[in-house]
Amino acid sequence: MFGKRGSDDGNRTIPEFRQPAPAAPAAANPVEAAIAARPAALPPSGAPATPAVRRAVEPPPLAPEPKTIQRQKSETYYDTKSQVFAALIDTIDLSQLAKLDPESAREEIRDIVNDIIAIKNFAMSIAEQEELLEDICNDVLGYGPLEPLLARDDIADIMVNGSKNVYIEVNGKVEQTGIRFRDNQQLLNICQRIVSQVGRRVDESSPICDARLPDGSRVNVIAPPLAIDGTALTIRKFKKDKLTLDQLVKFGSISPQGAEILKIIGRVRCNIVISGGTGSGKTTLLNCLTNYIDREERVITCEDSAELQLQQPHVVRLETRPPNLEGEGEVTMRDLVKNCLRMRPERIIVGEVRGPEVFDLLQAMNTGHDGSMGTIHSNSPRECLNRIESMIAMGGYTLPQKTVREIVVGSVDVIIQAARLRDGSRRITHITEVIGMEGDVIITQDIVLYNIKGEDANGRLLGEHVSTGIGRPHFWERARYYGEEQRLAVALEAMEKRAD
Repeated sequence: MFGKRGSDDGNRTIPEFRQPAPAAPAAANPVEAAIAARPAALPPSGAPATPAVRRAVEPPPLAPEPKTIQRQKSETYYDTKSQVFAALIDTIDLSQLAKLDPESAREEIRDIVNDIIAIKNFAMSIAEQEELLEDICNDVLGYGPLEPLLARDDIADIMVNGSKNVYIEVNGKVEQTGIRFRDNQQLLNICQRIVSQVGRRVDESSPICDARLPDGSRVNVIAPPLAIDGTALTIRKFKKDKLTLDQLVKFGSISPQGAEILKIIGRVRCNIVISGGTGSGKTTLLNCLTNYIDREERVITCEDSAELQLQQPHVVRLETRPPNLEGEGEVTMRDLVKNCLRMRPERIIVGEVRGPEVFDLLQAMNTGHDGSMGTIHSNSPRECLNRIESMIAMGGYTLPQKTVREIVVGSVDVIIQAARLRDGSRRITHITEVIGMEGDVIITQDIVLYNIKGEDANGRLLGEHVSTGIGRPHFWERARYYGEEQRLAVALEAMEKRAD
């Protein structure tokens, strides 16, 4: 069924393959485009990570021997893999393979590869053969060398710098892996396969692309000629099990009393801006806060790349669209925010505010859409307010500074600051409310702060979340309106006692 069409008996046959010249082990490159063009099929989520995944021993300069051994083995392994892959492409009918479900297709490929290994008489152990089988199945059906990394739930980021250098972030630390791609063309083809699933493209004419994986993981691709040393692929992975505030408490990101305050803030429909630097956990925290939105509320999300994972039943997800080849058809974040105001939302959630759309979000917060949320890149609550002013100015608005600040004060209730500390840990460092103006200055007050006390023998920072002694926050009346003032009082009192 899956042999070359036109064979005499219609059964799959394994022809005699010529040994590729040693100088050109990547002879299978021309067929990569054919594989990338066919519909991508993901392997089963339970597929085991291959034994080929080995992380480089940290730190690399102190452990040259393991890296050298891995490199020597990799060269032989990849040479064998190229020969088997070329023979597989000559044998299999991709159009027939595309009609099968992923599990059946994987079994067919494994059968054919086993036959090829037997005919070509490769000297391989059972473990090496299983490793090769899994890798080739991933190349044809999934995301190639990325599959073992995507299967691991302890990895936060995958960073591919060309075909030979792949880095990952684990426990807040970046380390190099032994994973590599056959060549830059294979890497680009896998990137094209990823972005095509969400209707986007990446090539020389459009070398920058934002996309997402089926699980919501964020993907960025920048291809040559902009990326000089080969295509650069960055994947911000989402955990299979979505984090909750209770889990953040276990990780030390926030204290139990601070988490209780955040739950109340999300429940009583305060307008929230989550501020933080890159990789500080803003989107994760936004996901956590949305768990406390009432299930009866209509929520509309606006994102550049849809990655929020709301659990409420009444959610409408909107995503921006880049321009086409003619430079037309672009739909910006501002277009989405404007449009969702006509969709009768009760809450508007903007995944990331980067530009003039902040003005439309503030208008929404101030016109009956209480409980709206968004994230902004900044390093402190005060800087967050300055960034909002700057982004409004980017939109070409010529409003007086005092008027802009009055709009901000009338819109934003709480700023939650997230930070990634130097030991790789992520902490919520401020829960700050915006309470009004004195003259031309916006007045804020901190409710919860994170104080760093030192570090342990392993270099991990030690600290604690403390109350600033605010007995009745500015949103106390709002909490009373929703019947949450008792919980809020208990949480604040417990935090003050703990500080004492």
